[in-house]
Amino acid sequence: MPKTKEYDQRNDQVAALLQNAIAQLGPELAANPQMAEVLNRMVDDQLRKYDESQNGKGIPADGGLSDLIGLGKDSPKDLGDAQVSGGVVDYDDSVTSDRLLATADLYYLYVHERLGVFRVINKLQELFRAGTLRISSGEGAYGLYRFDKHNILRYHQRDRMQAYRRVFGYTTANPGPGARPNPEFHGLFSHFIGEVAKYWRDKRISEVVRERANDPTFGSMAIVRRAGLDLRNNMKNASYGYINVLRVETSQALAEAFKVLDSPDLKAQFGADNAWEMIELVLWQYFHESVHASTMNRLAVSGREILRWLAEPFVLQKNRTDFETLLYRIAEYSEEWLSSTEGMQINRPTPPPRQVYMQGPPPSGARRDPVVGRSNGLMPSQRVVG
Repeated sequence: MPKTKEYDQRNDQVAALLQNAIAQLGPELAANPQMAEVLNRMVDDQLRKYDESQNGKGIPADGGLSDLIGLGKDSPKDLGDAQVSGGVVDYDDSVTSDRLLATADLYYLYVHERLGVFRVINKLQELFRAGTLRISSGEGAYGLYRFDKHNILRYHQRDRMQAYRRVFGYTTANPGPGARPNPEFHGLFSHFIGEVAKYWRDKRISEVVRERANDPTFGSMAIVRRAGLDLRNNMKNASYGYINVLRVETSQALAEAFKVLDSPDLKAQFGADNAWEMIELVLWQYFHESVHASTMNRLAVSGREILRWLAEPFVLQKNRTDFETLLYRIAEYSEEWLSSTEGMQINRPTPPPRQVYMQGPPPSGARRDPVVGRSNGLMPSQRVVG
């Protein structure tokens, strides 16, 4: 560890070096403001390299306490000769990417679960067992059978709902014995996405209204970084346990479900062109629900990419150019997530474009076909007049 006098002198020397450099580069700094960022980055890099080279060297067994209080024959006579610590490892430097990546995939799965993919599969299995679907040995029939058998070995719906509640605070399920929900996630998630979108909006504005578009932009890196670190810390503390294996298993179930929904024999039953139309038609026919299928799919994709970005050390980047380059990866995803969320709040989903067959007795009220409305079902005949 360095001595207190040397430690303080080093900070004063760095300040003097910056002042002299600014005085000598005055005209150049005015013409090119980016040189200030380059100058500070070079100084910080040199200090970081020096600290890393001195790390672990000259540390006494008691941490310098005996010298400080005056024990021993070589104890310093001046406080400036006592050893001082430069600090510890920054908390935000530790990144556990596997848990954060699992959380990102779990968010993707949650949105599709909320959309109703597994409810559709369960309804089709119910109809298949009842013999209502006119399929027997095709790809869809075999897929429904295998999905039912595989589902016995997978985590059940209650387990998934508990995971969503514990990690995101979503659903109303009990998070489980000894667990607690995480209601802070959504607020932190929305705040981070809003700050990323605001940063790039400010950047686009600054590039339009100023003469030199290459000057530093109006956006604040510190606000975006703080919002990202708060969200990342929240996810780190809420992603322990079986979340990783749950997302692997549920992702396999989601892929298998879409394979079943895309089978030709099942699509022929409902007149659907693809798996997404199957979801919309089954939800409309049997659950009387119209859903934002396209919007929710993009919401899941954009949310997963944003959370994946936080799993990497990108948010700790201090160089503005490098930070903007890395942040650009989620710039459009952030805008898409915000527009998808706002669109779901102000618009109602459009039902399927055609009437679908409804099982059971005819609905009450006026009949569409006058023949169905007759109690005897006989064809009309001439009235007999006596």
